Amino acid sequence: MSTKTESIATTKWTIDPTHSEVTFKVKHLMISTVTGKFKVFEGSAESEGGEFQKLKDIEFKADVKSIDTSNEQRDEHLRSGDFFEVEKHPYLVFKAETFDVNSDTVEGQLTIKDVTKPVTLDVEFGGVVVDPYGQTKAGLTVSGKISRKEFGLTYHAVTEAGNVVLGDQIKLNVEVQFVKQA
Repeated sequence: MSTKTESIATTKWTIDPTHSEVTFKVKHLMISTVTGKFKVFEGSAESEGGEFQKLKDIEFKADVKSIDTSNEQRDEHLRSGDFFEVEKHPYLVFKAETFDVNSDTVEGQLTIKDVTKPVTLDVEFGGVVVDPYGQTKAGLTVSGKISRKEFGLTYHAVTEAGNVVLGDQIKLNVEVQFVKQA
């Protein structure tokens, strides 16, 4: 008796950067929130068959030099050795082995600077549609919180009155639109 092994084709999905965004929020002086974004990023995932259901080999990479908080002086400080050290560590990277769109979370490894830690992020699946140009697209909202200090972003300053200038908790929000590749 012979067994027949069927090979299921793998479909690649890539992030459409023109319809996606990567933002973060952090407390400043513990009284207000500063919002920033990464303007340059890329990502991909694979699925078995043509459906956007069970994904594998998920990778996201943001170019840290593209950080934008609407204040060039602050952005340069964030690129410096006090924070990201972009000359030594140009990318922020998230990798996950698998994700099922029916799940509310994705677990993976986040690397910032030279620190890699496991993180669990919340995910909301937006659905799959074919756009007016015939491209199949899938949408996800990914959000979560991380400690900047756990990733080596340990800059610490206080005001004359002893108040903390920058909070430790970073809120992440990623709106992603994937495009099915031919």
